[in-house]
This record gives sequence, structure tokens and C-alpha cells, in this order.
Amino acid sequence: MEAPVKIHFLYGTETGNSEMLCEDMQAELGDAVESRISNMGDVGPTELDPSEFHVFVTSTYGNGDLPQTAVSFTDTLEADKPDLSNIQFAVFGLGDMVFSGTFAHGSKTLAEQMVACKATMIGERLTHDASGHEMPEDIGLPWLSTVLDQLKAQAA
Repeated sequence: MEAPVKIHFLYGTETGNSEMLCEDMQAELGDAVESRISNMGDVGPTELDPSEFHVFVTSTYGNGDLPQTAVSFTDTLEADKPDLSNIQFAVFGLGDMVFSGTFAHGSKTLAEQMVACKATMIGERLTHDASGHEMPEDIGLPWLSTVLDQLKAQAA
């Protein structure tokens, strides 16, 4: 019998939207999946637990930058280049197409840095456009389900 997936949701946010989406995702999974939520500012890359699947939800701030709560995490990735070859993750980005030149670049930067540290990304990075009509959870919840299906298929 395969062990249930443990999920660690990590968020980077300026306004709280990424944290709220992590809470929505965790609620959608219910008690069937062991999960926890952390602010990226409270976790270092080398503290990621290989027994957990990591779901990063981050906004973009300023000129395509990561939000302040994610800066220490990504600065460590860039400076130290830790070996994360035992880490699997997915990335969901929040952005606003009003800033089309840097739309969701925070999540893009995070995904690229994780892969550069040899972590394995499962599924495609998905982005939400705040200037659109859909709510983040409207596309985030189906995306998470698809990512988890891909994770299970890979483990089989």
C-alpha cells in the first residue's frame, strides 16, 4: 500500500492572496492528505523535507520581483545553490497582466531557481491574472488536482 502524499504549501505574498490560496488548496484536500502551510520567509531551502511534495504559491511584486516574504528563500537558492535533487515541487503564480512585461515573473524566477538547484518540478507552472474574471481558486484547485495526478502517475 502506497503511503499518502504529504504536502507542504509555501507562499510568498505582499497582500495575503497567496496565503489565502494555499488555505483554499489545503481545505480542498481535506483530511485525506496530510498538509501544512508555511510562509517562505520562515523556511530555508535546505529545510525542505524530501518526504513532502512542495507546492509554492507566490505573487509578483514591483518589476517582476518576488514578494518580500519570498526574498530570503530565493536569495539562498541563488547564493548557495543547495542540492535539492531529492525535492519535488510545483509552482502557481499570481500576477496582473496590466504589467504584461513582467507578468508572474516572481513564480517564473522561483521555478527556474529550484530547477537550477536540481529540484524536480511536477506539472506546468500555472499563473493567475488578477485583471481577469476568474478567481485564483477557480484555476488553482483544478491545477492542484492535475499536478497531484501527475505526481501519483510518476510514482507508479
